[in-house]
This record gives sequence, C-alpha cells and structure tokens, in this order.
Amino acid sequence: MLWIIAAICSAVFAGLTSILAKCGIKKTDSDLATALRTVVVLVFSWIMVFVVGSQGTITEIQSRSLLFLVLSGIATGASWICYFKALSMGDINKVIPIDKSSTVLTVLLAIICFGERTNLAVKLIATVILGAGILLMVEKKQTDKRTSGRGWMVYAILAAVFAALTSVLAKAGISGVESNLGTVIRTGVVLVLSWGIVLARGKQSGLRTLDRKELGFIALSGVATGASWLCYYYAIQEGDVSVVVPIDKLSILVTVAFSYVVFREKLSKKAALGLCLMVVGTLLMAFFK
Repeated sequence: MLWIIAAICSAVFAGLTSILAKCGIKKTDSDLATALRTVVVLVFSWIMVFVVGSQGTITEIQSRSLLFLVLSGIATGASWICYFKALSMGDINKVIPIDKSSTVLTVLLAIICFGERTNLAVKLIATVILGAGILLMVEKKQTDKRTSGRGWMVYAILAAVFAALTSVLAKAGISGVESNLGTVIRTGVVLVLSWGIVLARGKQSGLRTLDRKELGFIALSGVATGASWLCYYYAIQEGDVSVVVPIDKLSILVTVAFSYVVFREKLSKKAALGLCLMVVGTLLMAFFK
C-alpha cells in the first residue's frame, strides 16, 4: 500500500533529521535552532502545497479540523523544543529511545480514540515488545560525560508525551484536509510557538553569532523534517495510526547507524538487544495490521 511506503520514507527522513540536527546544535542554542528549522520546514511545506495545487482549499477547512490541527501544532512545537533540548544535553543514542517511547502511548490512544482494534491482541503484544526494547536501550552504558545528569531525560520524556499527542490530534484534524495543506497549518503554529519562546527568552541575539556550518546543518535538518512530515501525515491520513507510528519510529535504525559513523556512539549488547526488540515489535504491527 502507498501509505506504508510513505510511512517508511517518513522513517528514513526522520532518522536523517536527528543526525543533522545534532550536528547543528553543538554551539547553537537548541531553541534558536528549532525556530530556524521551522522556517525551513514551512517554506518546504508551502512549496509542496503549490506543487499539488491544494492552496485553494484552505477556506474549505472545517473549524473542527482546524482546531485539531492547531492543537497538533502546539503539541509538535512543545515536543520539538523538549527533544532538541535533550539532544543538546545528552547522547543521541540515549535520547532517541526515550523519544520513541511515544509509540507505546500513541498506539494505546489510537486504539481508544479511533477504535483501531483489528488484530488487537497482536498490537498489544507488539506494544509490550516495543516497551521492553525501549527500556533496554535507555539502560545502555554511558558514552558521553555530558549525560551524567538527568536533565536530558526529563526533556526526552516530555518530548515523547507531546509527540504521542501530536499524532492523535493530527489524525483527528487531517480528516477532510489535503495532507500537505494540513502540514502547512501545523508548521505555522510551530513557527509562532518556537519563535515566541526564542523572543521570550531573549535568545534572538544568537542570530548574529551563528556558525555558518551549523546553520547549514540546521537548514538540511529542516528539509529532512519537512520531507518526513509530508510523508508521515499522508500516511496517517490514509492508514492506521497504530501501524504508521511504529513504522515511522524505525527511523531509530537510521539514527543509530549514522550516530556510530558521525559521533562514534556505540551500542552496548543490551542496547542492541533492545533495538532488535523495537524492530520486531514494529514489524509485528506492520504485517498484522
């Protein structure tokens, strides 16, 4: 099915997003980097809207759909801010698994809110396997001195909670709305939220001292994010949230591979087992949808 292919593409682009973003926040403040990335995502999303010609349908969006898209955008912005703060403080191989725990909550919410109960027993078993894999990965040995504190974990957990809310709210809001146009609306909300935080905290002065190399990585991260979102929201519009979200979370495979090549962040045997369990749980959901 086309929506499964879209979910796989979303995972690939999301994996690249994490690595590119990590490269772009070594010196740059994470809030400022998030705001800059959002600008790139919004431009990219508008281009896709004009490519498919859906800009004329914006006035036809129902108020209920608009409300859920706005709420989804707020949840996305909150998730991003927490996620990139966590990335700036801790190991990418520690932060990513906690962020991916949003899968468990999303699947449960999809079953409750949207009645996605086909092969319910398999989905619940797969969710337990996913959860076990996540716990094993989070418990991996420390590989970065910066992770000695627990602040990064708090931000990572908050990112996961908001990410789960994002998927459910977006599913409710994307009904009857062209997926690219829905992405634009959500991204616009994230843009306002992220820049509001930058201005409120007085971090806009960091624009004058931006490292050009890091700015390039932030821009590339924004393009990857935009591509991931466009694929992702097409997938949840056409398919089951409880299947799309786990597939999307397989982006961790891309992230782990590149984190080893780029940052030399190795997995312990326990973490590798956890990663395998996450893959098994995801494949169970995909094949027994």
